[in-house]
Amino acid sequence: MSVLSQRIQNVKPSPTLMITAKAKALQAQGQDVIGLGSGEPDFDTPNHIKKAAIRALREGFTKYTAVEGIDELHQAIILRYAKDHNLTFQPDQVVVTVGGKQAFYNLIQATLNPGEEVIIPAPYWVSYPDMVLLADGVPVTVATREENGFKMTPQELESAITPKTRFLVINSPSNPTGSAYSAEELQQLGSVLERHPHVWIISDDIYEKIIYKPFEFATLSAVVPSLQNRTVIVSGVSKAYSMTGWRIGYAVGPKEIIKAMIKMQSQSTSNATSIAQKAAAVALAGPQKCIKPMVKAFRERRDFVVKALNDMPGITCRMPEGAFYVFPNVSGLMGKTTANGKVINDTLEFSAYLLEAVGVAVVPGSAFGLDPYFRISFATSMQELEQAMLRIRKVAEELTR
Repeated sequence: MSVLSQRIQNVKPSPTLMITAKAKALQAQGQDVIGLGSGEPDFDTPNHIKKAAIRALREGFTKYTAVEGIDELHQAIILRYAKDHNLTFQPDQVVVTVGGKQAFYNLIQATLNPGEEVIIPAPYWVSYPDMVLLADGVPVTVATREENGFKMTPQELESAITPKTRFLVINSPSNPTGSAYSAEELQQLGSVLERHPHVWIISDDIYEKIIYKPFEFATLSAVVPSLQNRTVIVSGVSKAYSMTGWRIGYAVGPKEIIKAMIKMQSQSTSNATSIAQKAAAVALAGPQKCIKPMVKAFRERRDFVVKALNDMPGITCRMPEGAFYVFPNVSGLMGKTTANGKVINDTLEFSAYLLEAVGVAVVPGSAFGLDPYFRISFATSMQELEQAMLRIRKVAEELTR
């Protein structure tokens, strides 16, 4: 009899973390590998944020805090939502977590009963379905279509809702596609949700600051106010302020839900790191101009990568509205034979061949629930991206000869 629970045996390790770790291991062995799998900005944390952490250390702010986070950070989060989205929250509607991932995990654990369903549009962030399984819930994945911008339509949402549906997950801008819902598209989904009062919404807005004009970011609670009392927004400071390693996420939503999440957290990690909380408060309440140069660089990289991919045989790529990912379609390369006689049947095999043949690490679309696509993170230098595009082109040309 296995010592492991059936619950953990049903869960897969994070494919994106595995790909990133493998690329780093090969690089450490001296191999020439370009890693395009990592989901974190390649920029340093802005100086004024780092200085806040140093100040906290010098002042001895190194003890436990309240499980739900410090008041200063709560107020900074509330201020951000008021300024950016005209949304009003009270301190007891906020919980600070150990990264945005913990916010989602705690929410699911605190609210989901065995057998209840969570609608997850595919392609999806790799951890959503497994976190639902860990709560004995049922992930209901709904494949979106590229021609619809990888976004769920009102009709697809309506068809997926059952009496067992507990949540709909909206991730906008999306990991892995970079697709984002407009205010009008959210309004249309909201009209469906208003007819189904038993369905709650998780709005994962972690990439909201990484948006490419003329697109304008919108969040469901602001667009459809009637849904605010059953929407939980999950976010954090990792992407917008390049603070991935600081591990500060948060959730805002109805008091009863937040209280349950705090109870859950009190029996797991307790508070997020005190020093990191001080830094996050300065990030959110302080000047926001530090985000602009990063977004400008990401836009230049996005434009370059999308053009380069669309110029390759057998590959097409949609232009994303936000985040720092592209999700190319490689249907034109499926069934093709490599120089060593291997047939490429899916993007798992394609990704493995890219790493083996030309030293480029990407994440196959199957990890995100949709093939024949793969994900590229362009959160790396333009120099590395230029070299990576040349290498991918080499493989595309080899497969289409």
